[in-house]
Amino acid sequence: MAKRKTWREKLEDSQDLPKVTKLTGKLRERWKGETLAIPSPMEVDAIMKQVPRGKLITTNEIRAIIAQKHKADAGCPLTTGIFAWIAAHAAEEAAEQGETEITPYWRTLKTGGELNPKYPGGVEHARELLEAEGHRVVAKGKKLVVADYEKLLFTGVAISEVGRQEDSDETRVKV
Repeated sequence: MAKRKTWREKLEDSQDLPKVTKLTGKLRERWKGETLAIPSPMEVDAIMKQVPRGKLITTNEIRAIIAQKHKADAGCPLTTGIFAWIAAHAAEEAAEQGETEITPYWRTLKTGGELNPKYPGGVEHARELLEAEGHRVVAKGKKLVVADYEKLLFTGVAISEVGRQEDSDETRVKV
């Protein structure tokens, strides 16, 4: 039986990505464009790493950055969400192994400012981390969201840094 990959191994597995694919038929209509950028896991992680304390980003903003970087009409919503999930678990795995500088995955929200229940520790752990940074988390129906998240969105992502393998001190967060 093959050994299961660690979260970090999954993060580093580019799977022949990134790539830009042509959209056809209904997909072209749905995304209102002709091309879709499919990121690598490391590209999504690199964007997540750039979000500083006190700021937030959503997966939609990550998709827009990926599309811009690859000169595509849209970024893939499915792979972006999956790779954000992998980056979150890889960060938590690193923390469990004693690393003190990890990707601040809790700053990456779902659409509408919603906390991601699939991140390590679920929404309660994300809530603790966000509130420790001064964010106000409120219930919106059955979901937890960051209040006024739109005012806190990080817009300073350096496209040239997206997808680089190495990390600088500015792109890591201490836990």
